[in-house]
Amino acid sequence: MSQESTPQGTVAAGFESVREEFAAVAAAEGGDYAAQLVAHLAGERVVDLWVGPEITGESLTGVFSSTKGAAYLVAALLVQDGVLDLDQKVSHYWPEFGAEGKQDVVLRDLLSHSVGIVGADAGLSLEEVADDQVIAERLAAQRPYWRPGTAFGYHALVIGALVGEVVRRATGETLQQHFEARVRAPHDLDFYLGLPTEQEARFLTTLPMAPTAEQQDALAAGATGLESLNGIAMNRNHPDAVELWEMPNHRVVRAKGQASAGGVASARGLAGMYAAATTGIGGKAPLLKPDTAAAFAQIHSIGYDLVSRQHKAYGLGFSAAVDTYPFLCQGSFGHGGAAGSQAIADPRSGLAYGYNRRRFAFPGGAAPENDRLLKAVHAAATA
Repeated sequence: MSQESTPQGTVAAGFESVREEFAAVAAAEGGDYAAQLVAHLAGERVVDLWVGPEITGESLTGVFSSTKGAAYLVAALLVQDGVLDLDQKVSHYWPEFGAEGKQDVVLRDLLSHSVGIVGADAGLSLEEVADDQVIAERLAAQRPYWRPGTAFGYHALVIGALVGEVVRRATGETLQQHFEARVRAPHDLDFYLGLPTEQEARFLTTLPMAPTAEQQDALAAGATGLESLNGIAMNRNHPDAVELWEMPNHRVVRAKGQASAGGVASARGLAGMYAAATTGIGGKAPLLKPDTAAAFAQIHSIGYDLVSRQHKAYGLGFSAAVDTYPFLCQGSFGHGGAAGSQAIADPRSGLAYGYNRRRFAFPGGAAPENDRLLKAVHAAATA
């Protein structure tokens, strides 16, 4: 194996099998596969690996919807503080939101993807989709695509803006400001909602998906119309919309750090955030009390997702990780991202996991290799 295809970094005693599994994934992926894999156990980093051209453990990439985990963590902290109430109407904090039949929506409904405003009727330009406050203003006045509470569907590019506007109205500060002050800076995490100019040199652009002919046929067979729910949720209904994979490659997206898909991180940052939330790191107490973590991990929406047209399970914002990875302990939660990233906390085992890759993975969403990598990490952690 060349050095570029051999995992670099360290693993703690007992986690050697994780390095071997990561090497097997790299060999199977081949080409220019570049990725990072990190895990914490009881607050200690036990896996810190990377593989592939150009990438190191310090590299940062766009993490797409793994960003949402940061948004939901801020919401959880404010609920824990008593600043936000899950059963309070959203319009109590944000009166304009109550338009067009949304007056009775409570924060719990908003977080569980059941409100039905998955995107803007006319779509959003690049500058608009990068700006949470613009998104919030547009969607507050809009009629939901289904009656709130009767169904659910993934609010892919807007949920962070909606939650963020509640945060801003309730506290006077943006969700990004709360994340920086309460989560990122105190724990020195490589996870940014708004990448500072001085960190730009560490950023690696996302590379487009490189599907095989068979995969291309599968993508074509599953394609949806621009004005379908999926098309609106993915902002394909705007005439000048950028491709999803390109979003973090635009400085305006990285700079504003929109809270649905605009975050920039490393696998160290992804795993570190969930470790800080559930077990504590660096001698600090966990950010979340066990009851708060359990409440946000509890399934609120499960079944057929109207946007993805697949079976999905969500807690309060976070994905219910055991639905995708049944070998995890009950109460595990996290979020994956379109290019392939994945980040999860398993509070019962004390595990926090982060994975990041540079080239957009087929078929979109958390990359399939997460199943074998997370399984190897979890097996080592619970051995």
